[in-house]
Formats: sequence, structure tokens, C-alpha cells
Amino acid sequence: MLNNNGGTHDIPEKPLSSTSNPHLFGEHDNIQLYVSESCTDSESLPEGYEWIGLRETFNLLPHPIYIEAGKASEILYFDTHHHYCGICGAPMEWHTAISKRCTQCGDEIWPQLNTAIIVLVHKGEKALLVKARNFKRDYYGLVAGFVETGESLEECVRREVYEETGLAIDNIHYFGSQPWPYPMGLMIGFHADYVSGDIALIDGELKDANFFDRDNLPPIPGKMSMARMLIDSWVKGSEFRS
Repeated sequence: MLNNNGGTHDIPEKPLSSTSNPHLFGEHDNIQLYVSESCTDSESLPEGYEWIGLRETFNLLPHPIYIEAGKASEILYFDTHHHYCGICGAPMEWHTAISKRCTQCGDEIWPQLNTAIIVLVHKGEKALLVKARNFKRDYYGLVAGFVETGESLEECVRREVYEETGLAIDNIHYFGSQPWPYPMGLMIGFHADYVSGDIALIDGELKDANFFDRDNLPPIPGKMSMARMLIDSWVKGSEFRS
């Protein structure tokens, strides 16, 4: 929610109308944080406010508040997708700030994160950048993909790079991670070195892939993404998150 006068996290004088009871999920600077599924009717908002998407808040909110907003979004997603028990079918209710318990059999569940890897592959002084078919904007990012059951992070990095580009890599090392609440993700970044192979768009997920040097970069993702953090670290000559 954005204040048209320039404020980004002002508290309205009256609460927003809601279709669910507010749920306490955390605290920030001694302020209790609640999440609630609210209506999207602009007429229900206090004067001077408008609805905006979570992604857009990255450039508007202080980073700690953006992180809390992302967590709230994930809690709401978890709540709306788990009204009933997957074992006995009885209604679920909140048990802790981040878990729900079945009212009949007592089974307790927590939000399940979708773990994904993303990797910048080095080949000498160049880096592998790719353009995916599902990118909504015309830029190049990095090879990425979801970790499969029974797979280590390093195994996933090797598999995704090979499946998408046909390249073999080695010297995989951790860079950093970030919550990715779109809707329930954890993005884990790596650097790796090219070993062998020619680029071949094997599985059809990519439109293009190539090695680029620092002085000839194509359009790249915005600063909110792990892809951009990895690319920036490579441009600066550092493979470790600052």
C-alpha cells in the first residue's frame, strides 16, 4: 500500500477492510506485525492510498520492512492454501505464528519453501548470461532452477547448467541467499567455473545464452534479484557477498 503523498509505510487512521481475521506473525522494532487478507477495492482505502504489488515495494520501503512484507505475503499464501488437513480433512487452525495444527488429528504443518539455485559460470574473464523464455523483460540473467528431492545444492547447480546449456562446470562455491516470496521461495546463489562443452539450449527453457565480458554486458536484472548481486560481484572482481 502506497501513500500518494510520498509515504510508504504510514499507518492509516482507520483499519483497512478485511476478509479474514488479522494474524500476528512477528515483531519489528517492538511493533507487532499482523497479516490479513484485505479486499482490493480502491474505494475501501483511506484517502491518499493505493494498492501496489510486493515487488514494487522493494524500491519504496526500507529493506527491513520489505523483508517483513515478504514474510507477511508468504504467511498469507500459506494460510489460504491450508484451510484443511491433508491427512484427515478436518479444518486447520493457527498453532504458532508460523504453523497450523489440525483440529482433529493434531497434525502440525509449517510453510514449505521452494528452494532454488542460481549460478554465475566463469569462463576466463567472461561470465555466462542467459535469456529465459519466461522472462517478462528483455534482459539476460543467470542459469537457475529448483532443487529436486534427494539432491544436494551442488548437484542441482551442475544439473541445471547442463540441462539448460549443455556445459560442464566445477569449483562450485556458495555466494549468498535471499528470501524470494513470489510466492514461497529461497534463492541460493553460487559461482562456478566452466570446464567443457559448447553452449546448446537443450531443454528449451532458454532463448539465448552466451559468455559476456565485463565491458560488453547486455541488459541485466534489477538490483533486488540474486542474479544481479552475483553479476555485480563478478564485475567488481569479488566472488563473495559483501
